[in-house]
Amino acid sequence: MNIARQIIIGALLVAIGGLVTFGVLKYFNFGHDITGSDIEVSERTTTEEEADPVQQPQTPSQQKVYVNVFFIGQNDNKEEVYKAVKRQYDASVDGSKIKYAIESLIAGPRPNEKEKGVYSEIPTGTEVLSIREYPDKVVINLSARFETGGGTDSLYKRLYQLIKTAKRNTDLPVYLYIEGQKADVVGGEGIMLNQPLSDSSLDG
Repeated sequence: MNIARQIIIGALLVAIGGLVTFGVLKYFNFGHDITGSDIEVSERTTTEEEADPVQQPQTPSQQKVYVNVFFIGQNDNKEEVYKAVKRQYDASVDGSKIKYAIESLIAGPRPNEKEKGVYSEIPTGTEVLSIREYPDKVVINLSARFETGGGTDSLYKRLYQLIKTAKRNTDLPVYLYIEGQKADVVGGEGIMLNQPLSDSSLDG
């Protein structure tokens, strides 16, 4: 009889111990494999706007609109790349998107953008003489300073900055003029520029 009681008590102790252990494991989440679906990691670049701590619902009239302005920076491999920087845009203040984007490009990166490692090959002192928008095209007229200094490599980079910024902010064909003259050849190096501006404009 004593043996039977000992067996029963032993079985109860084992059962109670199992339940307690299961409860502890469940409470601390032991033995759970964390997968990619549990933790979402997002990479940030200079193209992204810093998020507000609390996102409030916005009506259509309150939604922010941006233009993209292309500067130069480095990727994770320390290679030079063209980086699109977001600039908040207000049509009632800034005019058209293409006008605001080009004027922002020529003005260069802001101090907080420079802190993120972006710079521009467009020479300081370059002026936007005019930006004329027609039903079928856009004509950007820059001062002669745009094509001076820096050598061939720098000239290619600033042209690509202009091309990428222009194409990102309008669907119309865009033409570059220097001091009122269509820029089919740019700089003392005589770089051929096929117009309207496109990713293949500098292919020769």
